[in-house]
Amino acid sequence: MTPPPSPPVADSPPRDRGLGPRAAAGLVFGTSAAVLVVEIVALRLLAPYLGLTLETSTLVIGIALTAIALGSWLGGRVADQVDPHRLIGPALGVSGVVVALTPLLLRTTAEWAPPLLLLVAAVTLLVPGALLSAVTPLVTKLRLTSLAETGTVVGRLSGVGTFGAIVGTVLTGFVLVSRLPVSAILIGLGALLVIGAALVGWRARRWRRASAVALATVVAGSLATAFAPGGCDAETRYHCARVVADPGRESGRTLVLDGLRHSYVDVEDPTYLRFGYIRALAAVVDTTFPGSAPLAAHHLGGGGLTFPRYLAATRPGTRSLVSEIDGGVVRIDRQQLRLGASTGIDVRVEDGRLGLRRLETDSRDLVVGDAFGGVSVPWHLTTSEALGDVHRVLKDDGLYVANLIDHGELAFARAEAATLASVFEHVALVGRPADIGLDPTASVEGGNLVMVASDRPLDAPEIQEALDTRETGWRIATGDTVASWTGGAQVLTDDYAPVDQLLQPHRTRTVR
Repeated sequence: MTPPPSPPVADSPPRDRGLGPRAAAGLVFGTSAAVLVVEIVALRLLAPYLGLTLETSTLVIGIALTAIALGSWLGGRVADQVDPHRLIGPALGVSGVVVALTPLLLRTTAEWAPPLLLLVAAVTLLVPGALLSAVTPLVTKLRLTSLAETGTVVGRLSGVGTFGAIVGTVLTGFVLVSRLPVSAILIGLGALLVIGAALVGWRARRWRRASAVALATVVAGSLATAFAPGGCDAETRYHCARVVADPGRESGRTLVLDGLRHSYVDVEDPTYLRFGYIRALAAVVDTTFPGSAPLAAHHLGGGGLTFPRYLAATRPGTRSLVSEIDGGVVRIDRQQLRLGASTGIDVRVEDGRLGLRRLETDSRDLVVGDAFGGVSVPWHLTTSEALGDVHRVLKDDGLYVANLIDHGELAFARAEAATLASVFEHVALVGRPADIGLDPTASVEGGNLVMVASDRPLDAPEIQEALDTRETGWRIATGDTVASWTGGAQVLTDDYAPVDQLLQPHRTRTVR
């Protein structure tokens, strides 16, 4: 007798999805966006302590990608062993608490235990990144009820997650950072994640209590963050900025960006120059252009606008056009450092390289390079192509002076000198004797160097006299001395400009 046919076997036992398609998409979208928000904001939190460098960016991106990979793998594995309903809420809640406490933890560690900063940074990125990334496989498990729809479900949620990451990136870079302090962004995101955890389905009484504890922790962390070290007068799009009064000079102000003294301004006397490199710039410019005739000047980087103010005060009628990429710094100049509207200084919020391109050929007597991202000149302002643009906008007897920072073997400074020599006929170095090869018996100190370039000969003896008059303690090197000091350094180009790597072996958090 032939047995009756067996009923068809389902791909998997029926399961109550318990999570609608919209809720699933919302969870995947939101958690993917949150991971990218944390990653971008972490760069700004670490910049004051590690510098805004390629290495810092690589570190943060690497940790974030590790968290995403780890969370996706573990989330998928755990989803096959435990009911995902029980895991999504805790993942959101714990992530929210860690994200909200991140500003407090990083700033306190940087102040009181600097050697532990990288470890704390890694933990505060890995934990929420991994937990939030685990949500996608957990939600996918809940939405899958048949092998026949695997491709559709996985593809849809993967697309939603990618779109969420894109929105998180764009929202943070173009909206949040320009309008909110980074601490407020992370605290607000942490609170949203904790609230989301409660809404997801923490229906049991113990989960209600856990939600209340998590929210209380977020609130307490936000209050503590206000008193954490490393606070700013203003958080701009690029910097943590403060203005510090000089206790020894009533009208003196120091602009501090990401923990570094970038500019000293005497708001009553613009001719008072505190920093040595600014006095060196003034010595070179005043010698090259004797008298008080007005100049047409362009400045790459603004900061506190110390040198444009000096030119306006000593050379009435001077027109200084400044390319400053950070609009927040410009606001500080106007609101706290008394930059008036009638000083002859025109500040444009723009990238310096793009600002150069807009200038007419042979339109400037002077170009001043004083732009910094952390302690390094932005690489795209150091190349032969960028300096070619400087050369183009200068008049035949025009002058380019640039401030830079280097240490150790001065590999970056040597490369920049070689690059200048490939564009201009005459190049000079101004700095400490040991740093520019004039005192081989002394050890290289590093720090600020001023480079000078022009197509007309430079009057080194006159410049040296001006340096001595201003009590800089610096010397000027020209000709064969510069060529010998530069050695075989490679010219920097748009195709090859490893500025961060040249600085890296001896990078320090030097005050400018």
